[in-house]
Amino acid sequence: MDPADPAQVHFALEQQGAMLGRHQSHLDTVTHHLQTLTSCVAELTASLRAPPPDTAPRQSSASPPPGLPPAPVREPCLPPPENLNTSIRVSENSISELEYRRRINMFTNSRRRELTDEEIREIFFNSDDEGDYNTESSGSDSDSEERLPPNLVSLERNPELGEGDDDVEENPEEGPSVVPCSRPEGPVPVEEVRSSDWRTAVDFTPPGPGIEFDSSISGVQNPPETPTAVNCFKMFLSVETVGEIVEETNRYANTRDPLNKIRNVFNALTSAFKRSFIPYKDLCVDESLMLWKGRLGFRQYIPSKRHRFGIKFFVLCDVVTGYVQDMVIYTGATTSIESVEGLGVSGSVVMTLLAPHLGKGHVLYVDNWYSSPTLFQHLLHQGTGACGTVRLNRRGMPTFPKKMKRGEVTFRENGTQLAVKWQDKRDVNFLTTVHPSSMAQSGRLDHFTGEPKVKPACVLDYNKKMGAVDRADMITSFVDCARKSTKWYKKLFFHLLDTAVLNAYTVHRKLSEERMPYKDFRLKLVKELIQEHPLPRRSTGGRPCINTPLRLTGRHFPSFVPPTEAQGQSTRRHCRVCLYTTRRKRERKLTRYTCSSCDTALCPAPCFEEFHTLKNY
Repeated sequence: MDPADPAQVHFALEQQGAMLGRHQSHLDTVTHHLQTLTSCVAELTASLRAPPPDTAPRQSSASPPPGLPPAPVREPCLPPPENLNTSIRVSENSISELEYRRRINMFTNSRRRELTDEEIREIFFNSDDEGDYNTESSGSDSDSEERLPPNLVSLERNPELGEGDDDVEENPEEGPSVVPCSRPEGPVPVEEVRSSDWRTAVDFTPPGPGIEFDSSISGVQNPPETPTAVNCFKMFLSVETVGEIVEETNRYANTRDPLNKIRNVFNALTSAFKRSFIPYKDLCVDESLMLWKGRLGFRQYIPSKRHRFGIKFFVLCDVVTGYVQDMVIYTGATTSIESVEGLGVSGSVVMTLLAPHLGKGHVLYVDNWYSSPTLFQHLLHQGTGACGTVRLNRRGMPTFPKKMKRGEVTFRENGTQLAVKWQDKRDVNFLTTVHPSSMAQSGRLDHFTGEPKVKPACVLDYNKKMGAVDRADMITSFVDCARKSTKWYKKLFFHLLDTAVLNAYTVHRKLSEERMPYKDFRLKLVKELIQEHPLPRRSTGGRPCINTPLRLTGRHFPSFVPPTEAQGQSTRRHCRVCLYTTRRKRERKLTRYTCSSCDTALCPAPCFEEFHTLKNY
């Protein structure tokens, strides 16, 4: 700030004044709350110090002593509850709130056990004599947070229940049993995995998802009658779909969605991807990056990708065919994922992509950004297995030896999951719910020992089945239609179009016996689309051209040059095209042929054709 500038000084003073005003408002609010709290404490203290309404001692026996009149029958303050062990109902007109709190706090500060039925009756029916029920622990210091006995917890939480709520479950702690690996109604709670549950694995075989995968339902859904390139592509983007997209695009123009210009196209394509193909057993989730180096709020930097900068996708792929089943575009805090409590962002991405495929016996392969014991346990409860690399600092992971020799392996299991640390060139950490604690031959020789190299079974399966997303990116990178553009959503549209063409190619290979490269499939698709939807010829306005030479119209045929007296039948003339051409080197050339209609000497080839077809020959 420049002290010599009055405008800047005035602006700074306004900012400080606004800040002081906000602080003053906060201070007033805190002061009001403190005053309210002080008045409540004063009322409570006065109520506790007040003498009881009736100081006469209570008779311990049922019959009065001789010589004394019988004691009057005291009306109970509360109606007798039906079941004191299950619940206690307090009506609105029985006792005051302050009196109720005083009675409860008296017993809460003195004991931490469940009250008997007789003690509860004495609290609510004989309020004038509290001293008889103070235990030997009444003088102990109470906790900072007061707790009630177990059978008064429900009464403490809602002391003013209505009189009509009389139905109470007999055994509230006994809920319906849930079969492991089943898919119950409603959301499945996330169960946290503790590090203390792990132990050394010896011949461990995980239980798996608990659901047998039905391979008979996998494949293309509603295939076309003729598996041509254009018919396979129409499964994802038809003329009707394009019409709906164009009609509804303006609905998202004024929203705060970063993808409002492309949201309709994206939703239409991803919906078509999901309904057109049922994936096989093995699935994988990974990131994909579309190149974009311009200015964009949700542009990402991934150094391991070829493009490094661009728009990031979370992609779900089928391992067997490479079919792109679903995808989510990362837009920062507004990313369209369903948040799952306890799983974080990475786990919520996995659950969003796998939502239609849970409870079917699939096996998911992910990298260490997604993997965690909590996520794998949550997937296992919903009938889905998982395998992937994992970070050792994830919550619930077991401890492993820090230093291991090359080729050594350590297994840890907790009954449902298997954690593996294998020492190769570097530490390799895996977590799986579908692989046993065994080693398998990789088919290669160890360069150090010359013996067949063995690896954990989960490592071999992961290497075979994890690269589906990267293979899809590699195929589309060779012949993609994305080019430089000043608008990011235009480039994103063409990237989605490339993904639709790739899925159409995958479906075509599955349905047709014809095998062709991806590039040839794209060319064939373009030709079939042009033939099916040709552009109509537009009539050009204005008057027709009148300076077209006659030699370019009509029918022309070659003939011999008419003979002369001097040359006879061998009469020749100079070719006009060879003498005046502008397309090649000029030369004087005699010819015996001429056009009878134009009366022009021409060589039979190629001058005759050029003279009658080219305006500038």
